[in-house]
Amino acid sequence: MDSEWNTCNYSHNVTFFYNFVGKKISVVWTARDFVVIGLGLTVCVIVLLANLMVMVAIFLNKRFHFPIYYLLGNMAAADLFAGIAYANLMLNTGPWTSTLSKEQWYIRGALIDISLTASVANLLAVAVERHQTIITMQLHSKMTKRRVVLLIVCIWAVSIIMGLVPSTVWNCECDLEDCSTVAPLYSRRFLIFWAILNLLTFFVMAAMYTRIFVYVRYKSRYASEHSSEMQHSQTVVNLMKTISMVLGAFVICWTPGLMTLLLDGLLGQASHANTYEKFCLLMAQCNSLVNPIIYSLRDAEMRSTFKSILCCRCEQKTEQSRVITSPLSERRSSNKVVDHMNASYIHFKLPGLTQALFYFYQCLGARLTTKTNKTTSILTIPPQ
Repeated sequence: MDSEWNTCNYSHNVTFFYNFVGKKISVVWTARDFVVIGLGLTVCVIVLLANLMVMVAIFLNKRFHFPIYYLLGNMAAADLFAGIAYANLMLNTGPWTSTLSKEQWYIRGALIDISLTASVANLLAVAVERHQTIITMQLHSKMTKRRVVLLIVCIWAVSIIMGLVPSTVWNCECDLEDCSTVAPLYSRRFLIFWAILNLLTFFVMAAMYTRIFVYVRYKSRYASEHSSEMQHSQTVVNLMKTISMVLGAFVICWTPGLMTLLLDGLLGQASHANTYEKFCLLMAQCNSLVNPIIYSLRDAEMRSTFKSILCCRCEQKTEQSRVITSPLSERRSSNKVVDHMNASYIHFKLPGLTQALFYFYQCLGARLTTKTNKTTSILTIPPQ
């Protein structure tokens, strides 16, 4: 019997693997199928629109042409791809599953794996970038555009490899006892590997954001000598809110799915993972909806760009007309250099973590300026 199961027989169809692991394929459409597909497609539409808006805003607004925003744009692209992949899954689930060939089934799974891996990898890249810029007390990363492009290419290369591994070298077609109950053609050992890899990614992110918080809290106490205690406390609170949102969203959206995959890989059918696997996958997909909210929509400049796009730039034209008719326009035209510096310094909004640290850098910059008698503080943004 063992030799029979360990023999590679590629003639088995998708239904055979589902029956072997005890995962039922619906013969007729049930109310549960309609609910799952309805919720799934609704989330997909919102994910597609939200992340498409982020990408368009970053492309149109030149103030977003910095490394951190390129990474946020790539994250939006990954989440956009996740929405497409999940929509494809919803349109090939339920009774439709039995009509899929093995190649189609592998493609369906590969799209999900690639998109989710790219999304998590981008979260890690943003965490590394924020850690580097804040610890070195910079407003923007010193990474060149070439390095950012190389990093983005590496993220997608790793994601594609992770998506292709199950269909090429790490499946259970030659070892049926190793078949997963959640993804019947996948190897349980691969699911364990993928779950542990993502959990390690989370711990790295948690360590980086924790170090950022401890570092800023320590430095802001030093800078509070030139400010009120209330402002100092508000800076720490704002930073804590941002970090809690980043890590909390990842934990809430990803932990159920990762634990399901881990239990399925370790226990197999005894884990009863099929009972809640669709819910866990939907939660992971919701992370692609939460990401643009945390990393982009909380940015005032980003929100302003969204309004400009949605109103076909009518607000921008109105604002321009106000500037022309304003009594202050003559005063501004007499000092164009100062106006340009103020516009780039005051109105330029950065992602959530840097917004929370704006006050901290200002105070610390004042402290360093007093000691060294320099004319330029650490917050000065060079003209672009």
